[in-house]
Amino acid sequence: MIPRQIPNAPAIFAIVGGGFRAVAFLRVARELPEYFRVCGVVARRAATVRAIEADWNVPTFGTVEELLGNCSPDFVVVAVMPSDAPELITELARRKIPVLTETPPAPDIPSLLPLLDLVQDGALIQVAEQYHLEPLLTSQIAVARSGILGTVGEASVSVCHDYHGMSVLRRILGIGFENATITAHERVAPLVAGPTRAGDPHAEHLLNETHTSARLDFGDRLGCYDFSSDQYRSWLRSHSMLVRGDRGELRDEQVRTLDRNGAPLHRGITRVSAGGAGNHEGLFLRGLTLGDEWTYVNEFAPARLADDELSIAALLVGMSDHVMGGPAVYSLAEAAQDHYLQLAIKRAVVSGETVRTETQPWATSALGRSPRQSRHTIRSERP
Repeated sequence: MIPRQIPNAPAIFAIVGGGFRAVAFLRVARELPEYFRVCGVVARRAATVRAIEADWNVPTFGTVEELLGNCSPDFVVVAVMPSDAPELITELARRKIPVLTETPPAPDIPSLLPLLDLVQDGALIQVAEQYHLEPLLTSQIAVARSGILGTVGEASVSVCHDYHGMSVLRRILGIGFENATITAHERVAPLVAGPTRAGDPHAEHLLNETHTSARLDFGDRLGCYDFSSDQYRSWLRSHSMLVRGDRGELRDEQVRTLDRNGAPLHRGITRVSAGGAGNHEGLFLRGLTLGDEWTYVNEFAPARLADDELSIAALLVGMSDHVMGGPAVYSLAEAAQDHYLQLAIKRAVVSGETVRTETQPWATSALGRSPRQSRHTIRSERP
């Protein structure tokens, strides 16, 4: 096994917020102490403060000023409600503190624009969009962008909601800030409820599931977005991915292409994990393969992390690299574009009419760069 390249010193970050997402960052940092250290959390509710200090052994502070008076983080994760985020991001940016802010960074486009001005003035702000860094999605994007499917012209994504779905769809299609013609429809119907963040349901009951489907026509490429409100944890709804090129197709984990002689070649994306029957290595993901090639290599093995946690770890590493001068992990411009597209879908749903997007300020400025693709590659080396 090729050894991990562990950093010389862990990245030090702080968190503003004490909710579900903040805890996810704390959990990843605890599992990877050689990579990360949390120096403090800003939280105000007494119960949250007690829980963070007791469960995570991390100091808490009532304000950003108190936090920065007691520690010097490499960057700060802002994990609060979208309505509260812009003020905190602005405060940190004015103090010259790099920011990794949760999604979305603002509730609407008007409140996003001042944040983009901060970036234009030199503030270092990235957005915590992690879905495209999950192992399977990383593999599927790698296949789509590798060329083995030929020229990709169509994709249907049903894996995550709203701006998250847009971030995956754009990467699958290789779309930057091109405009789209959008049609969309929404349907509400009963569904037996599945688990929630609190755990499994105590009894069977019905909820109203909202199913949204949309077509985004970019001219030479077509994107289809499909998601249901209970899909993430539902036992009755599944995720799906379909990518079509002129020389092949990816459907979930199955890849159909042609070999060098033009004969059909069917392969599957396969998880390679430790900890199964008779295996004594520990419980962790080693990576994902397509035939004899690696589409995802878990750089954090043998840490015991779920796929979502692996994507958060990759996001934090990317942010740490970016603070040191490396490439953007997910820019504010990208976040603005994905937020703008999902708002356009909602507008198409409400109006029942076709919506045509327009080029926005972040797409025509120095902020508007193509999505980072460096992690989405197929490799031949064995992890």
